[in-house]
Amino acid sequence: MDGSTEESQAWVLDENEALELLGYLITAARTQVDEAAEYGPLRLLTVAHRLADRIVPRASAGTARFVTGPLAQVPELAVPRDGRAEYVARLDELCRAVAGLLSDRWAAGPDGPR
Repeated sequence: MDGSTEESQAWVLDENEALELLGYLITAARTQVDEAAEYGPLRLLTVAHRLADRIVPRASAGTARFVTGPLAQVPELAVPRDGRAEYVARLDELCRAVAGLLSDRWAAGPDGPR
């Protein structure tokens, strides 16, 4: 957030938490250069779960439901060695769930989530 946002909006991460995730993303990008392709989704799900753990205590009800529901159902360490189609289908379901959450949240307008 910057100075242009409303003060009533709560931060879901403090600076230290955000920097930890930023560091993870940057170093994961570097290690991905030398790792097998299937580790990309694993690294992204790992950071998604880390972020979820930090925001759920301060999140809106809709976000908390997403974090403890659809996101929690996809293990962060799922590497698709077998059953790739099922793995992709689970990720597709997760994408639909987050799209629904975002649609609901932004449809609420400038006053915040419904």
